[in-house]
Amino acid sequence: MPGDEEKEFDDLRLLLDTVHQRSGLDFREYAFSSLRRRVARAVRETGTENVSGLHLRLKSDGQALDYLIRQLTVHTTAMFRDPGFFRVLREQVVPVLKTYPFVRLWVAGCSTGEEVYSLSILLHEEGIAERCRIYATDLSENVLERARAGVFPLAAMQEYSRNYQLAGGRVPFSDYFTADTESVIFRRHLRDNVVFGTHNLVSDASFNEFHLILCRNVMIYFQRELQERVHALFHDSLVTFGFLGLGRSEAVRFTAYRDCYDTIDAKERVFRKIK
Repeated sequence: MPGDEEKEFDDLRLLLDTVHQRSGLDFREYAFSSLRRRVARAVRETGTENVSGLHLRLKSDGQALDYLIRQLTVHTTAMFRDPGFFRVLREQVVPVLKTYPFVRLWVAGCSTGEEVYSLSILLHEEGIAERCRIYATDLSENVLERARAGVFPLAAMQEYSRNYQLAGGRVPFSDYFTADTESVIFRRHLRDNVVFGTHNLVSDASFNEFHLILCRNVMIYFQRELQERVHALFHDSLVTFGFLGLGRSEAVRFTAYRDCYDTIDAKERVFRKIK
């Protein structure tokens, strides 16, 4: 019923206001449908009756706040996810990056680091890792700690190895990690030129100029106005003729910056800033 939906929206808004006040993290411009699903799961898993009940608990329980923030942040990722994307990087983007004396790359919304290590592996195989610096950012310090550690489930390696080979990998994927019975740790040299740090795409400003920015499958969870602001941030952060990589459901076509990019690969969502 319309009245019930309106109350649900109001309750959700009040909840997000409290999250913002207590943590400084602002989810109020995330897509409503995604927030609704994630908060509903939090209600179920915390045993609270409804959004209002979760809100009451949030006001007095710091652990409940931390838990909800983990639920609201999206961390679905994989190494060499969408292998064709990394083939485009290898074949069409890296040859241009090789022409620069020093290269700065930004993985925005890096989550637990799978994409960061994928990019680092590619740069090492192409012989330019030593003159590259990767800035890997996320709003969650918890996931950044996991990314810094470089430890991933052993059970995922078969999928990641297959992705790596499809992306043009040149050696056995196992060359890049050591394994025990349950997990693997990626070799230290893959993160030697990586700077991990917190950055909130909702509220933080540009912090450098980059030759390549990857922000894949992040903006699909944002409302249109917030997407536009993030596109402005990326445009301001890219050098002229720098590259932008997005997720397959994301694009620059319907933004105010559509005329500022050439399309390198439409399917894999790789663009080059021209103005």
